[in-house]
Amino acid sequence: QLVESGGGLVQAGGSLRLSCAASELTFTSYAMAWFRQAPGKERNLVAAITWNGGLTYIPDSVKGRFTISRDNAKNTVYLQMNSLKPEDTAVYHCAASAFYREALNGKYDYWGQGTQVTVSA
Repeated sequence: QLVESGGGLVQAGGSLRLSCAASELTFTSYAMAWFRQAPGKERNLVAAITWNGGLTYIPDSVKGRFTISRDNAKNTVYLQMNSLKPEDTAVYHCAASAFYREALNGKYDYWGQGTQVTVSA
């Protein structure tokens, strides 16, 4: 129901734009989030957005470099990543939560398989 795309290999300082297409759910009923997980490390939230895009959250670790947005007409949420660093290397997942506060707390109703982002030094 959630399919991510746009990952790949990029040099440090480069940019990527991830997309997540939703199907078989009422997209506007969900807050959306992106989280990442590197091998052997815990899952970390990197962005969240309310159902209408009116409110977003970006943690300090990626603030000023990552931006989340959504297009409800296309049932798609995006993650624009700029000034990428090697430590951003991870599998990036999008997720849907019925409530924004749950998205912020890592409680998701649906999530995708993820897309690999690798940043070389």
